[in-house]
Amino acid sequence: MASKVRASAQEALAALVRDNMMVAVGGFGLCGIPEALIAALRDSGVKGLTAISNNAGVDGFGLGQLLATRQISKMIASYVGENKEFERQYLAGELELEFTPQGTLAEKLRAGGAGIPAFFTRTGVGTVVAEGKEIRDFDGVPHVMERALVPDLSLVKAYIADESGNLVFRRTARNFNPNVAMAGKVTVAEVEKIVPTGSLDPDQIHLPGIYVQHIVLNATPEKRIEQRTVRAAA
Repeated sequence: MASKVRASAQEALAALVRDNMMVAVGGFGLCGIPEALIAALRDSGVKGLTAISNNAGVDGFGLGQLLATRQISKMIASYVGENKEFERQYLAGELELEFTPQGTLAEKLRAGGAGIPAFFTRTGVGTVVAEGKEIRDFDGVPHVMERALVPDLSLVKAYIADESGNLVFRRTARNFNPNVAMAGKVTVAEVEKIVPTGSLDPDQIHLPGIYVQHIVLNATPEKRIEQRTVRAAA
């Protein structure tokens, strides 16, 4: 099997990105975001992106970089609060926003990866989340139908990959990354270590390489902390 390792984030994305595509990005806050791939996407200059992510990073980092350059025209996200530019663009009518409950967003991605086109959930019934969507009763309880998400491109962060794309995530940095990777028509994984195929214990693999088409090494990511809270000195 040919190696899926690419020389750089720029090389990996060069033939994959285009204007007006849908891109899903793993991470939660700034934890587990593919920093190098986001920067390469910014530098590619593509416009009109629909970006799927739990949130949009912070001002000037993570997906916040693509908001600053106006490369994102629509966000599908569950949280806005840490990014003032995100908030400003939305309130000014410059950015389309599809608010999605966090668990529903995770399931929409998981369903997309599993080949399930839609599902019903109680979450959001009776709120703006359900507007324009089919409502159906199950056992006397109303449920809203949610369509799965299948992005054109998924960008994820993992700790270790082998050359076949099998991934191991590190602790809470796993977060949305497996679901995002499964959902994408094409998935690029940014990792801190690459090992030969066959060297990972199969029982320790969190995501099979069948979901990953390209791998990029970023051995020294910044791993910026979103909000540092420390105990007062004794």
